Amino acid sequence: MLLRFLKATWILFWAVLLTLILFLPIVIAALAGKRGDAAFQGTQIYAWIILKVCGIRLRVSGKEHIQPGQRYVILSNHASYFDPPALVLALGLQYRWVIKKELRKVPLFGLALETSRNLFIDRSKGADALESIKQGVAQLPDGTGILLFPEGTRSWDGKLLPFKRGGFVIARDGGLPILPITIVGSHDRLPKGHAAFTSGEIHIVIHSPVSAADKPVEVLMDEVRATIAGALEQEG
Repeated sequence: MLLRFLKATWILFWAVLLTLILFLPIVIAALAGKRGDAAFQGTQIYAWIILKVCGIRLRVSGKEHIQPGQRYVILSNHASYFDPPALVLALGLQYRWVIKKELRKVPLFGLALETSRNLFIDRSKGADALESIKQGVAQLPDGTGILLFPEGTRSWDGKLLPFKRGGFVIARDGGLPILPITIVGSHDRLPKGHAAFTSGEIHIVIHSPVSAADKPVEVLMDEVRATIAGALEQEG
């Protein structure tokens, strides 16, 4: 019990400290740059430190599937708070997050996300929210994609939840390829509902891009979900 408390305190301490230290540089970089690339690099510093101090090692497979300069709709499973920093470091891509609007209210952190040109979604607005995200994606700089978690929330047990349509509609209507990602092991490192982490490896599997052109959304959803699920089962 004491060890779990100490681990939870440790990760909270570093999260707060890094937010305080990096908030101003990230916001200045975001406001000064037209693209937001420098601000994104600031988040990579945050991600590297937070994983390092928690003893998390990254293993990345499939980087050969990424074409430099290509814009993707990146879709990944989600089971842990370690997923975002792991992805920031593993992919080597410029992208922006599609984030639930509630995170905008988090002191300092929310402002840093907003000034870094991430996109916020109000899930209660349904189709109107999706349309606003599509407009935001169209205004992103060349070579900058977006990343969504199609499950919409973290899985409690590490198993895939049903996928939502939004990311697939964005890819199809925007003419962008989907880049499926499987995160393996993050649930074991920091499960949902727990603050105490376990050091170890997280494996990021980058799959071949999926063309969204001329495919029904349901077909895309089934194809991408099967790809991500297959890697989870194989690694598990």
